[in-house]
Amino acid sequence: MKGSEVIRDGLWPGALAGLFGGLVFGAAMSELGVLPTVASLVRADSAAVGFAVHMVIAALVGAGFGLLVWHQQVAAGETFFWGLTYGTLWWFLGPLTLMPLLLGGGLAWDVGSAREAFPSLLGHLLYGAATGLALVAIRRTWSGEGGRPRRGAVLRGALAGLLGAWLLGRMLQGQDRLMAFSTAMPVHTHRGAWLVLLATGVLAGAGFALLFPRRTDSSGVSLIRGTLYGFFWWVVGALTLMPLIGGAGLTWSLEAARANFATFPGYVLFGATLGLLYQWFAAMADLLFSDMIADPHQEGVGAEGLRAIGRGAVSGLMGGLIFTVVMVRVGFLPTVARLVGSTSPLTGFLAHLVIADLIGVSYGVLFRRQSYDIGSALGWGVAYGFFWWILGPLTLLPILLGAPPRWTVEVAAGLTASLVGHLAYGAAVGITFHRLEARYNPWWVPRSTAEAARAARRKQQVATSAPALWALVVTIALTLPVVLGR
Repeated sequence: MKGSEVIRDGLWPGALAGLFGGLVFGAAMSELGVLPTVASLVRADSAAVGFAVHMVIAALVGAGFGLLVWHQQVAAGETFFWGLTYGTLWWFLGPLTLMPLLLGGGLAWDVGSAREAFPSLLGHLLYGAATGLALVAIRRTWSGEGGRPRRGAVLRGALAGLLGAWLLGRMLQGQDRLMAFSTAMPVHTHRGAWLVLLATGVLAGAGFALLFPRRTDSSGVSLIRGTLYGFFWWVVGALTLMPLIGGAGLTWSLEAARANFATFPGYVLFGATLGLLYQWFAAMADLLFSDMIADPHQEGVGAEGLRAIGRGAVSGLMGGLIFTVVMVRVGFLPTVARLVGSTSPLTGFLAHLVIADLIGVSYGVLFRRQSYDIGSALGWGVAYGFFWWILGPLTLLPILLGAPPRWTVEVAAGLTASLVGHLAYGAAVGITFHRLEARYNPWWVPRSTAEAARAARRKQQVATSAPALWALVVTIALTLPVVLGR
């Protein structure tokens, strides 16, 4: 690695991208009236001075981002998620750590300070996203690698977003919660709410296709991408654009986020549906219209699928047993037993194991050939566990018990133990599945060849946004319930 290459391909593009991200974040800071606080770093109280200081910091932080991702794939989606994660990291390093120290105070590592800095978290997320996208544009312009968007991918994304929004709208309408998605806008009819939801779905789907014009080799990876993409749209849509369009201004307060938490699971589930549908549409298009030749060294889809189902079943059972410890401690087994018309803890335990096994099977089908070491196994497993915390106790469980989804911040904060259990369950499923998958080696492939191929795929995975996805899921899972809880 030459120093000139680092400066040319990392520092300078990162600094320029950081300036663009700083403009986005700075506009929000001006609206919120916090620029004088930034100016206090240089013993001033002028908003103009605060903006200048902010832009210098944004350029320096952007240069660091350029160094972080200069060896990564020059892809919009990969850099976008790295930017989100990097922005979240600087929320911890900036307003919670460095800024209070520079102002002569102590570390702001407590729940109260984190809640007070919640608007800054949203700003850092947008800064990271804007910086990531700007960095991609700059690097492509300088290298001449840019190209026109693939029309077929954009159409598939728009269709996936439309269908995902329609499915979400049907569920919301059945629970009388459709209007919650447009409360911040001047929409007062169900028809207007449907138009807002479907238009948002098409726009989000097209954006997802622009970020990821090519499908991945795993539906599970696309599911997690979509889940986090849905979270980003909650920040951009529910907390930012809709209030601005509705004339309410920038409502980044903690109270506004708590009021809009009812839409958070919906955005997350919409994103997950979008990711899966986009992946499946792309796979169908490749099957019908491409001339791809299957790798002769790989097993057939049927044999590989059966093995994945078996490994997933074993992994789900292991994760379910670990999750049982949490469920016993919080007395949740009788609630699970109500799914089959009982209140017995033993019945709840058996029902819980069946559910855990089915989810484990789905993990095996979705995430086969994606765990190349313990780190990636933990990452995908924990991410899938978080997804099922949203889909399970917050959504499906109350629906199956005859109640509406429990999409309130109070319920989510009260289910923190369940969140920890789901994360532990996902970790156990991921690690167990990885161990079972790594032990298998087809007789016609030499062990050394299989290990070399696994190492090469591990290296390729690290060059994508996979580590950023894992880190971002953990950050969201550990931050939002604590910060938004009362």
